[in-house]
Parts: sequence; structure tokens; C-alpha cells
Amino acid sequence: MTVGIILTLCILVLLAYIFDFTSAKTKIPSVILLLGLGYLVKQLCTLFNVVLFDLRGVLPILGTIGLILIVLEGALELELSKEKLSLIGKSIWVALLPIVVLSFGVAFTMHYCFGYGLHRALANAIPLSIISSSIAIPSTRNFSQGQREFVIYESSISDIVGVIFFNFITQHTSFGVLSFSLFFVELIIIVVVSFVATGALSFLLSRLQHHVKFVPIMFLVILVYEISKVFHLPSLVFILVFGLFLNNLDKIKHLHFIQNLQPNLLRVEVKKFKELTIEATFLIRALFFLLFGYLIETEELIATDTLAWSVGITAGIFIVRALVLKAAKLPLMPLVFVAPRGLITILLFLSLPLTLQIPLISRPMVIQIIILSALVLMVGALLNRNPVAPGATAEYPA
Repeated sequence: MTVGIILTLCILVLLAYIFDFTSAKTKIPSVILLLGLGYLVKQLCTLFNVVLFDLRGVLPILGTIGLILIVLEGALELELSKEKLSLIGKSIWVALLPIVVLSFGVAFTMHYCFGYGLHRALANAIPLSIISSSIAIPSTRNFSQGQREFVIYESSISDIVGVIFFNFITQHTSFGVLSFSLFFVELIIIVVVSFVATGALSFLLSRLQHHVKFVPIMFLVILVYEISKVFHLPSLVFILVFGLFLNNLDKIKHLHFIQNLQPNLLRVEVKKFKELTIEATFLIRALFFLLFGYLIETEELIATDTLAWSVGITAGIFIVRALVLKAAKLPLMPLVFVAPRGLITILLFLSLPLTLQIPLISRPMVIQIIILSALVLMVGALLNRNPVAPGATAEYPA
């Protein structure tokens, strides 16, 4: 039994690598293939009466680690400079506005059509309004450098702001001066913690001489993230600050503190750390979607009572995206198709308190929206007749 599980796991990870490697040519998002593969494994287990232990508890753990690694990987690819202020500003605008419009739009619809309390409806709507960076970022391999940076900024900001917004709504039952004041205090605290922790971790990265150094650093990052969550702090801010700091050392190497970190040596270590992060992100992301596909029930895929709502919400996602891109004076192709839902939607859906859950926003609806948005992404890739080869440096239109 143990040998069989190990063999199966090895084959699944290798297949996930093939999906990831070939997705740029096949135009099929690897998430669809991973979900389908996980679902197929479940059907084979049922056919051959193979019973595994309950894996549902593993999904939130993989999701949390995956979220940390995905945001960290994205931050490690971003360079800050005056030339990119316009790009960053547009990324923030395009990330924030759809979250607000979609969250309140879906919430008000549920409130007036079904009578759900606005607070409860909003808590359920927010996960559906957040772009999944775990799907969006890998889908941009054939984009120009500027377009790819835009998607990385936008999807990472969408994840961070979406999680902060979700936590704020679910952790407060009333909203007034006190709740907003507490939120801003928490934000200030996490910014301070982020800079202190980033300095400490960077110092360790530059000074550790042991042959094993990156795994302890990675687990320290996860530890700081989880401790911040315990105190209800927006912990993804720390991940973003840490990644941006490491990838932009050249911009601040003249500072005295940075000189103490031996920036030339640290730059070499950061490159190795980035390579490890990319490898770990691939593994965790693949395992997460394989497991989620395994846990999908056939009835959830063909649930007709939620299909109309799923199609309507998915259509709303891309209509709002098109309008926001147009308002930001950005070309629609191919960016209008890059608004997938995925890991972060699942993670927030699973973390909804029982008192706030709504029967309408169910597993079948979440699964259908994830698949539909991934299919739209695939259509966009097929329609993008002028892909830019990886490594191209075409600038993003101002």
C-alpha cells in the first residue's frame, strides 16, 4: 500500500510538471489538467475500492503554504523603479476596483434577492472577487515583460487586499470608528514587523555558513506569517515586503544597514533562494490542485441549481475587468482574459465561519466558477495570436 502511494505520487508530480511545461504551447491552463487528473484518480480509487484516509484537512494546509510561496515568488520577480511607478499605479487600480465592485455587487444581489444579511453576503462574495495569482502568474509566460509584471503586481495585490478585506469583514460584527481604527493600527504593526523580520531574515541569509540555510529561512518566513495571523495582522504584507526587499537590494545598497548585509554576497544567496522558492511553489501548487480535484464529487460538477449563478458571476467578473482595463486606458488583449479564480478563493471559502456561510455560495458554485474562469483564460490564450517569446523585453503601454 505504501509503495503504491509513493509510486502514484511520483507519477502525479511528474505529470504535473509535464502539464506546467507544455501549457505555454497547448494553451491549456495547467490547473484544468491538474483538477481533471485529481478527479480521475478519485474515480480510479472508487473503481478499484482503494480507500485512503480523509484528506480534507490537508487542503487548507497546502493552500496556506501555497499562498505564501506564490506571493513570495511574485514579489521576488518585481523590481521597483521610478520608470515603473505608472505600471504599479495601474496595477493597484485594476486590482482594487474589481474587488470592491464585484464583492458589493454580488452581496447586494444576494441581499435583495434572497434576504441574506449584507454582512453575511459580503463575507461570501469576497472570495469570488479575488484573482488567483497561482493561476494568473504562470499563464503569462508568453506575455511581454511589461504585461507579465503588470499581472504579477495586480494578482499579488488582489490576493493581499482580498485577504485583508475578507479578514476585516469576518472578524468584525459591527463597523464604526473603533473597528476601522483597530484595522489601521494592525496595518501599522504589520508594516513595522515586516521591516524588522525582513532585516533579521536577510541578515541570517547573508551570514549563515551552514550548508543547509534556505529551508530554515523558508520555515521562518512561514512562522512569521502564521504568528501574524494569530494576532489578526494582515500577514501577506510581510511576505510582499520580504520579497521586494530581497529583489531590490541594488536600489538601496548605498544604505549603511545594507552594507552590513554584504549585498554582493547576499545577491548570490537571493538568487539561490529564489530558485528554491520557484521549485517549492510548483510542488505545493500542483499538490493542492491535484488534491482539490481528488475531493471533487461528480454531483458538484453537474449541479444545475448553481450553474446559472456560476455563469452569471463569471460573466460579471470579465465584464467588470474589461470596463476597468478600459478606464485605465490599457489594451484589452490579452489581459481581459487573465482573471482566474483558484487557490485563494478555495482557501477563503474553507475558512468561512459556520455562522457566516450561505447555502447558495457552496462548493459546487466555487468549483464551477474556478473551472469557467480557467476556461476563459484558455480561450484568451488561443485568441492571443501575437504571443511574445519568454524573455522578451517589450514594454507595457503607458
